[in-house]
Amino acid sequence: MREEWVNTYNKVMKFLNKYDRNRKFTFSERQKRVFEKLIDELKNEFIDYVLDGEVKIAYQWVDILLKTIENLKSTLNIKGVTFPKEFKRFIEDPKSHLKRKIFNYLYDLLRDKITIDDFSRRAQAAITTSFRTNLRSLYQYWVFLTILNMLGEKGAKIVYPEHFYVPLDRSGKQKTGTIPPNTVLFMEGQGYLSFFIEAPRPIGWEDTEDLKRSWSFYVALRPDIMVYSGLIMNIIDLNNEPPILRPDIIIECKELDDWFLRVRDMRGQFAKPITAEEWRSRWIEGLWEGLAEAMGVQRAEVEKRIKERKSIRLREDKVVKLYKKVYNPKLMFLISRAKVPQELREDMEAEGIIVIDDVKFNHTKLGSLVEVIGKTSSFSGVTYHLLHLRLPRELYNDILELSRELRLIIGRENIFIEDIVIQAIRYALRYKNEFKEKLKEWVGNNGNNV
Repeated sequence: MREEWVNTYNKVMKFLNKYDRNRKFTFSERQKRVFEKLIDELKNEFIDYVLDGEVKIAYQWVDILLKTIENLKSTLNIKGVTFPKEFKRFIEDPKSHLKRKIFNYLYDLLRDKITIDDFSRRAQAAITTSFRTNLRSLYQYWVFLTILNMLGEKGAKIVYPEHFYVPLDRSGKQKTGTIPPNTVLFMEGQGYLSFFIEAPRPIGWEDTEDLKRSWSFYVALRPDIMVYSGLIMNIIDLNNEPPILRPDIIIECKELDDWFLRVRDMRGQFAKPITAEEWRSRWIEGLWEGLAEAMGVQRAEVEKRIKERKSIRLREDKVVKLYKKVYNPKLMFLISRAKVPQELREDMEAEGIIVIDDVKFNHTKLGSLVEVIGKTSSFSGVTYHLLHLRLPRELYNDILELSRELRLIIGRENIFIEDIVIQAIRYALRYKNEFKEKLKEWVGNNGNNV
């Protein structure tokens, strides 16, 4: 209740007026302990007032995500997962993270720089935005990692990135002017699958003034997950319209019970654009058409609203349709944690969007999606296979010693372990009948340890 945190605020002000009238926040050790206890109590009560106990949900969801990651480590034999900095802080301790969000507002309040109503309004917005954004990311990450986990159970192996961490952020990945995948999986005998999370994003270019107003749409239109058949290391395609390689599958994730009632402002903040006149103009063509259709107006009306800097607000189900219109994926899935109204399901499916709802955190509900993704794998874009062998240490050391000996004998420095492994495999295949007999013998000796 508001009364609780306001009462605590009054206690803090009474304490400060007695011991720190100049608001320097320097206290004796005893006073410091009392002050910090009051401040922490005030933050806790304010967060509870804003979220009405919902913060408990965050801890439950975090536990589910962390368990999914532990399963993934075993299934894909990876070292771990990397998160965006903001999200990492949130899952370490959701409530502590939210406390940091109101730190500046609170001290402005204690110094009488803002009123208690100003504090309540600004701090509440900061908490709500952070909480909702991080829960949205959490559910999206759970869906993505669960898909990887289920594919791993079918024998998929991670081949990119090579450091065996699954990155869930795109920080710094597009500075070179390319848009690389977050993860690439290899399914033996079937091919590769390339996954992109919230791409595309700005890729560090500069451009002219005439398209700046529209560029924020580029920033806003980030499907949750895009899946490509084959080994795709860059999805920029300037010959396409928009200039992004057409995805095989787009997956949108919705965590709220009433997500379909929410409205998003698609105008954005008119962020500073990046570059390539051709890049942008092609994006804009697709965006104008898609936005006009989603809003049910003529394209000229959309252009007029942008020029006048008016808000363009779309319901979330319309945003999903906009993604499909702009990116034109071969298949599109909507994953909803909660059940969606039948009318909405029919409306989505009429647009070619496959709805999987009432998923909660039940991985079995994603079974049909995983089947489709698995069948999408191919050898498209492959010149060399990215197979990372986990060599026993002794074998690695023996091959390393062999490479050193060969360098001395042949007089060449560019003989590497990879070269020796490739030649050894070719040699084994040249004498495959003898090699098969050796394999049978090895299998017989190792039994269930194969």
